[in-house]
Amino acid sequence: MATIGWIGLGNMGRPMTKNLVAAGHTVRGYDLDERAVAAAADNGVEAVGSIAQAVEGAEVVFTMLPKGEHARSVYLDEGGVLEFAAPGTLLVDSSTIDVDSANALHDAAEKAGFAFVDAPVSGGISGAAAGTLTFMLGGADADVERARGYVEPMAGNIFHAGGNGAGQAAKIVNNMMLAISLQGAAEGAVLARKLGLDAQTFWDIAHVSSGDSWAMRTWYPVPGIVESAASNQGFDATFATALAHKDVGLALAGAESVGVTLPAAQVAFDNLQQLMDEGYAGKDCSLIIRNIDPEAPGVPQD
Repeated sequence: MATIGWIGLGNMGRPMTKNLVAAGHTVRGYDLDERAVAAAADNGVEAVGSIAQAVEGAEVVFTMLPKGEHARSVYLDEGGVLEFAAPGTLLVDSSTIDVDSANALHDAAEKAGFAFVDAPVSGGISGAAAGTLTFMLGGADADVERARGYVEPMAGNIFHAGGNGAGQAAKIVNNMMLAISLQGAAEGAVLARKLGLDAQTFWDIAHVSSGDSWAMRTWYPVPGIVESAASNQGFDATFATALAHKDVGLALAGAESVGVTLPAAQVAFDNLQQLMDEGYAGKDCSLIIRNIDPEAPGVPQD
């Protein structure tokens, strides 16, 4: 079993480290939020007070951070991972960040003598808790194979997406498609209700027909239909609007860089922006149904 340094113990990092501890690894965890560190410690993570303490003696270091700027800071700034980790340490970034930042971290890590893998995940908080996340790994073949063994206790699926930055590319395209599918599910749910269809009956039909999608099966924005949906809990976040907005924005930026127009992604981005403007950045992204029908079942009322 290995000693693992972990930086970022939020809604995803905390259950992911719990699964590593359950697999027999020693995990040293650090986060700027002392409450997150304390919660992780309750799950068997060794709480530490700095990046330096987290990476000391670690065979592998994982990061799970909100944005590219945070990842760059944690790795590259004074007091960061590249300063204190031992040369040769495997570095794995499971944040969802822009491809340019991922490539910059690959380059800096290589120059400093480290193996680096970009390894974003899909599956949300429930997948992190269950150890069924999909990992999309980007990097050199040998580094990805080395990372695979550490990832397995947290994963249901592991894919080598390609070279440097490929994991991040796969993740932002996937999440863009999710946002578009969720927009369709929300519009369909509203239209079905307005046309007089029973919510459960319509879902049963769409679920086995061409309107089906992962968003339909997992995050349907009507309460009482799908057990795992945030709509059953007042749209408390399983995947926050602000994070979904960030990911679709990354996809749009990537598309612009290669000269591709994504009209459906732009609609999803704009609808998520509307939710944020109205004060719902911390609510689940499936609350986009509110933009279509503010009085839809389960939608918070101001």
